[in-house]
Amino acid sequence: MEYERSDAVDDRLEWLRTYGYGLCMGTADALPGVSGGTVALLLGFYGRLIAAVTAFTPWRAAAVLRGYHPDQRTKAREALLELDLGFLLPLGVGIITAVVIVADAVSNLAQSHPVAMFGFFTGLIAASVITLGRSLSISSPTHVAAAVTGTGLALLVAADIVSLPGSGPMVIVLAGAIAVSAMILPGISGSLILILLGQYVFLSSELSAFVHALGDLPGGGSLAAVTDPGTTVVLFVIGGVTGLVTIARIVRIALDRRRELTLVFLVSLIAGSVPAPLTNIAATHAWTTGTITLTAAWAGVGVIALFGLEYLVGGFDPE
Repeated sequence: MEYERSDAVDDRLEWLRTYGYGLCMGTADALPGVSGGTVALLLGFYGRLIAAVTAFTPWRAAAVLRGYHPDQRTKAREALLELDLGFLLPLGVGIITAVVIVADAVSNLAQSHPVAMFGFFTGLIAASVITLGRSLSISSPTHVAAAVTGTGLALLVAADIVSLPGSGPMVIVLAGAIAVSAMILPGISGSLILILLGQYVFLSSELSAFVHALGDLPGGGSLAAVTDPGTTVVLFVIGGVTGLVTIARIVRIALDRRRELTLVFLVSLIAGSVPAPLTNIAATHAWTTGTITLTAAWAGVGVIALFGLEYLVGGFDPE
C-alpha cells in the first residue's frame, strides 16, 4: 500500500513538472523571439516531444478510438503508450494555459500600448537572430542561397508584398498549420510566423474573447459571444493538428538530411522578420521622432531581455 501511495505521489509530481514545462514552452511560443522548441531543448525534453508528436498517426488515433470494443482494447492500450499521452496531456495543458494568459495580455497591449509592445517584439526577434546565428556558418554557395531565400521571403511578407488575404476560415487553418508546426521546431517561434502572416493580434484577440466569453457563461453571458471567437479557435486548432502531422514532419526530415542548410534557412527567415512588428506600429502611428525614439527604446528592452535570458540558461542553440 505504501508503494502504491508513493507511486501515485511520483506520478503527480511528474505531471506537475511536465505542466511546468508546458508553461515555459507556451510562454516562449506566444512571444516572438525564443521558440518553444528551443525551450524544450534547454529543459531536456525535446527528444521525447518529437518522438511523441511524430508517433501521432491516423492509424494510432483510430486504434485508440476503437478501444471501446473489448477485442480492440489491447491495441488501443499499446497505441496510447506509443502516443505518450501521459507526457503530452499535461504538457499541452501547460502550453494552453500560458498561451491564453499571454494572448490576453497581447490583446490588451495591442490596443493600449502598441508602440511599446511591438517595439519590444522587434528587439526580441533581432536579438534572437544574433544568439541563434552565432552557432551557424554560411560556408557554401548553397548556404548563401538558403540565407538569401529565407531573408528575402520574410522581408517580402513583412513588407506586405506577399500576404494572406484577410482572415477567412482557410487563412486561419493555414496560419494554424504553419505556426503550430513552427512551435515544436528549434529556432523559430510560432508567434513570429503569425506576426509575419498578419494574424498575430487578430488571433490573440479572438482567443482572449473566447476565454472571457466562456467565463461569462455561468453568469448569463451570451452563447453567441462564445461561438463567434470559438469558431476561429477551432479552425486554428484544426490547422495546428494538420500541420503537426504534415509540415512538422517535412521540416524534421529536412533537418535530419540537411541539418545545417535547413537551420541557415530558418534563422535567415527570422532575420528577415525583424521589421515585421514595425508594420503594426505603422498601421496606427505616424513615424514621428517621438514614435521612433519610443520604439527604439522598447526594442532595446527586448534585446536586453533576450540576451539576459540567454545568459541565464547558458546560451541558445538552434540544434
